[in-house]
Amino acid sequence: MIIKIIFYLFLFILQMNLVFGKSEKSNILTKLSNLDTIRFDFTQYTNDKIENGECLLSFPGKLKCNYSDDKQKEMIINNNKMSITQKRYNKTYHYPISKSALIQILDKDKLYNKIKKSRLVIADNEIKLIEPDEKFIILFENKEFNLIGWEIKDKFNNITKFIIKIKIINEQLNDDEFKIPEIKLN
Repeated sequence: MIIKIIFYLFLFILQMNLVFGKSEKSNILTKLSNLDTIRFDFTQYTNDKIENGECLLSFPGKLKCNYSDDKQKEMIINNNKMSITQKRYNKTYHYPISKSALIQILDKDKLYNKIKKSRLVIADNEIKLIEPDEKFIILFENKEFNLIGWEIKDKFNNITKFIIKIKIINEQLNDDEFKIPEIKLN
């Protein structure tokens, strides 16, 4: 008799965890569906390096980040192109974005699919949605379900953690904010 009670109790707890996880994911997806733009402060941790700044994210596929560093770094992503400018040295570098993990965050459809396929873990005051291969983790607030960051593990097992603090949601932005600087030929 005690074994049956423990078994049914175990099934009940398991079922509640499944329902709870689905409810959390559905709340996150609902929150994301109402998002068009985000202005946020960030802290980026890569190995022993810490960088800070402010970003504008506009769905789909646009991101502009100004770093608070001595090089006056600015990163702009506009769909499938990315530029990084070091304003202090007047140098701009261009990169394709297609293989970058950032494309997963900037495309709502890809982000939705990541969320649906991810394993949900609630720790402290955050929700972690962990990809099956554990190379990509998306972080959300536990109560309001706002995006608070992501962690990316590259092919060399370096982890970049990007923590955000949202300042403004659904602000009207000008497309010129995300204009990629032209390549200068000498």
